[in-house]
Amino acid sequence: MKKHLIYIFMLTAVLLTGCRGGNERTEETAQIDSFYKSAYNEELPVEQGQHDKQEGKEYKSTGDLSLLDVILPERLDNETVHYKSLVVYFNKHYRVPNCVAYELTSTMTSMADSRDAENRADYKFERDHNVKGCADWWDYKNSGYTRGHMAPAMDMRWDKKAMEQCFLMTNICPQLDEMNDGEWRHVEEAVHKWSRTAKRLIVITGPILTNDMEYIGKHGDIAVPKSFFKVIYSPGQNRAIAFVMENKKMPNSWTNYATTIDKVEALTGYDFFAGLEDNVENVIESKQNIKDWPAYYPRR
Repeated sequence: MKKHLIYIFMLTAVLLTGCRGGNERTEETAQIDSFYKSAYNEELPVEQGQHDKQEGKEYKSTGDLSLLDVILPERLDNETVHYKSLVVYFNKHYRVPNCVAYELTSTMTSMADSRDAENRADYKFERDHNVKGCADWWDYKNSGYTRGHMAPAMDMRWDKKAMEQCFLMTNICPQLDEMNDGEWRHVEEAVHKWSRTAKRLIVITGPILTNDMEYIGKHGDIAVPKSFFKVIYSPGQNRAIAFVMENKKMPNSWTNYATTIDKVEALTGYDFFAGLEDNVENVIESKQNIKDWPAYYPRR
């Protein structure tokens, strides 16, 4: 009889433990769903290459500007493409994105860093055939440049569809390996770490397009930017910072390339976070103090 009671007790404990684990996962999923409900109409997710309003979620950018909205100069060629976790502003003339915007929450980062996260090795670069001017992966072959993610894969490992769309060539620019795998990568790693403490970050990345760029590709029509920017805004802490790096091996530590959002706007002509109150926008876009952000020491 005692043995029977012990078995019942042990079984009950196991079931309760399993329930707790399931609840944690449900809560995790609910947090991510909450983000998407705030940013999108509540419809089905966009499948790869489907951008028609009737076929998936449409990002709310009309009337009420979101933090992912970027106002571009009218003269600049642009097609705005809404993926599951990315908003890509694509330039068919230069065949690279004008910029790429996404939200990174602490929940997403935790899932991206978990043992169950998507493996980068399982994904390949693909052309988005629904976006005019999108390059093919082989256009970069033997060019001397890497396929540089604007939204890095490390931030998208929390979801299979996010990873697939992160590897679409609409999210890619030509970057020298010395830059891509150097101080630029350290900025990406810092942003990834910062999202854990900030809980929620808005990240916008792109090339600084100029008239004197070189070109690669079979037809010599893919622009090679001379420099790149990354803009980071933490709504919870109401602080922001930006980085600008040249497309080459950078001689100094990544922290030396911190700058203001105002500087990036001056270089690009873009307007970030226009939906914020002017007094808030003016303050956050004029600061660049790296000491306001948690210390991060990259492995060399």
